Amino acid sequence: MLNFLKEFEAKLGITISCSQETEPLGTAGPLGLARDKLIDGSGEPFFVLNSDVISEYPFKEMIEFHKAHGGEVSIVVTKVDEPSKYGVMVMEETTGKVDKFVEKLKLFVGNKINAGIYLLNPSVLDRIELRPTSIEKEIFPKIAAEKKLYAIVLPGFWMDIGQPKDYIAGLRLYLDSLRKKSSTKLATGHHIVGNVLVHESAKIGEGCLIGPDVVVGPGCVVEAGVRLSCCTVMRGVRIKKHACISSSIIGWHSTVGQWARVENMTILGEDVHVCDEIYGNGGVILPHKEIKSSILKPEIVM
Repeated sequence: MLNFLKEFEAKLGITISCSQETEPLGTAGPLGLARDKLIDGSGEPFFVLNSDVISEYPFKEMIEFHKAHGGEVSIVVTKVDEPSKYGVMVMEETTGKVDKFVEKLKLFVGNKINAGIYLLNPSVLDRIELRPTSIEKEIFPKIAAEKKLYAIVLPGFWMDIGQPKDYIAGLRLYLDSLRKKSSTKLATGHHIVGNVLVHESAKIGEGCLIGPDVVVGPGCVVEAGVRLSCCTVMRGVRIKKHACISSSIIGWHSTVGQWARVENMTILGEDVHVCDEIYGNGGVILPHKEIKSSILKPEIVM
């Protein structure tokens, strides 16, 4: 993780400071731990983002909204069809003021859920003790009770991508968004179907068919006659001739052999080597493994 961040420091010309827990502190405790890094004396609010969601991040709109309402917390909400898995906001439609914050519904009270994107005043840190604490269950309900918590409805897409199948769904939403906003970044050509993102350093062989909803990472080699759909192929992967991959995630520096077929939400960890003519029907293969026989039903390969 730290090496990954160093790469982005150089790329973006910024400094990234890390605060590391030695024990799990929940969703609020880590903010208390990073207090010295978050308070700079300016009194300006700061963003807090859950790292397992993907969306169109409305930072500018949030800052304007936050300054206009004068409360302590601004939170982004999104509308979902199945709100029972999430924390739900009961709010005034006109002002965005949150009346209450309900974690994991038993009865329907609304369909606007916490999207995991917050803008907090530094004063919120005074409410957080250095112990395992939930921001959703312990901090936000108190702020809502004081009428200092406001919510803004997210424009565009949102997806919790903490699970592999949701990651693939989130990928599709992201590529759809890219098509609308900056379609020049997407790959084109007779071998491309739908929305596909290919890194400039990746090499694609003759006679391939790629898409829809595919990302091919840096330094990948896709040999001739390969079929890819609804999948992510991470940095440094080699996919050999006539392999077929769908609805799967291929981890860094892995290899998929000739005429192999990988599908049904198969997840390859880093440096996994799938031999020629192997069939992978779902499951998770942990890093540094060689797969010599077919996986006929989803399982974890350790």
